Amino acid sequence: MPTSTDLIAALEAAADPADIDYVARFYKGGDPATKAMGVRMPKVFPIAKQFVSLPLDDVENLLVDNRYEVRMAAVAIMDFQARQKTREPGHCKALFDLYLKRHDRLNNWAFVDRAAPHVIGEHLVDKDRSILDQLARSDDPHERRTALVATHAFIKRGEVSDTFRIADTLAQDTDRYVQKAIGSWVREAGKRDEAALVHFLTANRDRLQKATITAAAKLLPDDVKRRFRRR
Repeated sequence: MPTSTDLIAALEAAADPADIDYVARFYKGGDPATKAMGVRMPKVFPIAKQFVSLPLDDVENLLVDNRYEVRMAAVAIMDFQARQKTREPGHCKALFDLYLKRHDRLNNWAFVDRAAPHVIGEHLVDKDRSILDQLARSDDPHERRTALVATHAFIKRGEVSDTFRIADTLAQDTDRYVQKAIGSWVREAGKRDEAALVHFLTANRDRLQKATITAAAKLLPDDVKRRFRRR
């Protein structure tokens, strides 16, 4: 059976020292201990897919690693496993629990965006979603981003109320990547319910950052966009 050691060896074999600086610029987690190996994401994800059967204990070992690409591979494995149709009963709950347990290691926007929609969102589709409101009130901006990004699972099903509720909670968030998530996710929700998006932007025009409003309103008709322009 493959192990976390085998996966790390595969990443090390794929690493190119010339790519260290390129990969490192994608890490915005603010943790000086996190280092890049020099493996670009188009190489990381296929390697991770070869280890999709990795036990969760090994996945957790990968999450503890200080190398960015190792943690990204772990997150990708969690995402791949959450998407599997033949997974064992209860495995989605185990993935959900691991994600929340080790959220301290999911300290970059890319980790959240890769796994939150399926590991968190899909698990909550038919369950109580109040954990998202708890995450939205967290001191950790990555947990706050998870609260919003996870709602993509609901948006796909035409359910947008959770997205707008969480976005309203986060409207005055000072973290750049939380604001970016608001702009992107309410825009996606607006594809399903334009009136709800217009209502959200109207109610939060003075609370949201200008760039967030611009991103959120991108697909609205020009005459509607003009309502939200700020000098």
